[in-house]
Amino acid sequence: MSASRSEITDALGSGEPEPGAGATGPPDADLLAALLDGMDAALCAFDAEGTVTHWNREAERILGWTAEEAVGRRGFAGWAVRRADADEVQERLMAAMAVPGRQVHEFALLRKDGGRVLVRTQSARVLGADGKPAGVYCAFSEVHAQIDLERSIALSEALFDDASWGVVMVDVDLRPAVVNSEAARVLGAGRANVLGRPLGELVSQGVEELEGALHHVLAEGAPRGLVDLWVSVATPEGERRRCWRSGFLRLASPLAEEPVPLGVGWVFHDVTDVKLAEQEADRLRFRSGQLHRAGRVAAECEDPLEAAAVQLDFALAGFADHALLDLAEDDGQRLVRAAASPSGVSGPSAQAAGGGLPVRYEPGHPVFQAIERTGSVRASAGKEATPGGWAERRQWPGDAAHALCTSLRSRGRTVGVLTFLRTASRPAFERPDAVYAESVAVLVAASLDLARVTEQSEQTEQEEPPR
Repeated sequence: MSASRSEITDALGSGEPEPGAGATGPPDADLLAALLDGMDAALCAFDAEGTVTHWNREAERILGWTAEEAVGRRGFAGWAVRRADADEVQERLMAAMAVPGRQVHEFALLRKDGGRVLVRTQSARVLGADGKPAGVYCAFSEVHAQIDLERSIALSEALFDDASWGVVMVDVDLRPAVVNSEAARVLGAGRANVLGRPLGELVSQGVEELEGALHHVLAEGAPRGLVDLWVSVATPEGERRRCWRSGFLRLASPLAEEPVPLGVGWVFHDVTDVKLAEQEADRLRFRSGQLHRAGRVAAECEDPLEAAAVQLDFALAGFADHALLDLAEDDGQRLVRAAASPSGVSGPSAQAAGGGLPVRYEPGHPVFQAIERTGSVRASAGKEATPGGWAERRQWPGDAAHALCTSLRSRGRTVGVLTFLRTASRPAFERPDAVYAESVAVLVAASLDLARVTEQSEQTEQEEPPR
């Protein structure tokens, strides 16, 4: 026994007015008509005999047939499907009455203007009040639109599951709403623990720049290029400085009449190792250039001590805040200040006016350690010590907080000690800095040795009686 259209309507919850009927009708029928017409997917329904009982506006948009033209027709034959394909299409659609769940098919349907459109359908049976199949409803959309939707969903799932880049969706309050596994790993927390937390709890240093970028995207849209952001994050090894190459996208609701920002899509990748390698390459390139220029200028100095001071000036640029040059006497037992960079003002290093008096370094001073090791010694005031007192006890400028002392060796002898100093606003010296200082020391030591040989030669000439 076939079901009537009213039975299908009751099974769906309500119904549409019959073709040609007036605008008035039962409230539940008006509600169902409004719901069906507001759907984004095309929808039609058939009774148990295959007669069309419902047809919404999206179906009309895709195929061109109005509800008045579609409702009441038996099947799609001759109007929405070619007659040669009609039996197969009808059989596959009505087969959904015999099984629970949804059936997915693809059909080529006919437009009212004669064109063909490939659609993907999802059909399922409709049960009547007695619990028996009363018909079939069929939702369909153009295949290309469905494929676009599936691609978007697949892309979203891939980004939030398998992507090697960190992906975070940030809401308008700048709190993570969705994060993928890589982002949670980089932020040092579980995916659930990250959600809803202020960015300041996840990122320490650099959070202001990150929040500023997110505010800019919400207000004006995404920047054209990628942005490198330096931040500090907590890791099992402690807080570490990282560089994230970031891209931003403003997210707007597709359902609103006017673009309403939902938040920001933030995609980032850790490029710390790359950036550090680039910085190190730039640093080496600059220092190599400084050594080259220092050698060229020093070669034009007639006075070897002046050449040593020139080499100090070139080495000091971008490397340290102060430089001290001490000459070794009595096999390194005492040191006499030969040259120093000006303290508190910028300018070239000048020879010291100490009258040859030894510098009052205390025993165990880093300069003596450098002489004993015939190498470099690094020292820092540390976080607990007061930089001023630490530096003054070592006969250094009061603002010094980090030191690097390098022995000056020439012809197998120690001819002096070169000391570079940095203030507390700069990082401590590291091993690569010591390597550079030793390269400078080779040139300075050669100039000091030449100065000593020249001085001894002049004294010998003065002491020899005239012939």
